Amino acid sequence: MGTFMIRRRSAWGFVRESEQTAELSSRLGSDQMPDQVRWIRSYVVTESYGRLGALCVCQDVDDEALREHARRVRMPADEIVPVTRTVLVRDGPGRTERLPDLETGGRRPRRRSVRAP
Repeated sequence: MGTFMIRRRSAWGFVRESEQTAELSSRLGSDQMPDQVRWIRSYVVTESYGRLGALCVCQDVDDEALREHARRVRMPADEIVPVTRTVLVRDGPGRTERLPDLETGGRRPRRRSVRAP
């Protein structure tokens, strides 16, 4: 499964609508698409014109599975971007810690050693 960030613009007018959609989305993913879609986290944002949107992090077999899930739940999937790396910045500039990639299920990939001839 790949990890994707989905931008959902202007999906809801009220917080309760976003909560109801999240419940439906989770239930549909678990019941109907368990081997295709895995929700990680969502961030609800207020758009400049007052409606609510979201940034969602999901793991899916491909972006078509994401689009199908969004269609079934009746929510937008305006932009789908593959996640290539996760980075966390702590204690200000210059102190960056690389988190384990979501792709490996939290395990750090094995390092390959290169032997000199």
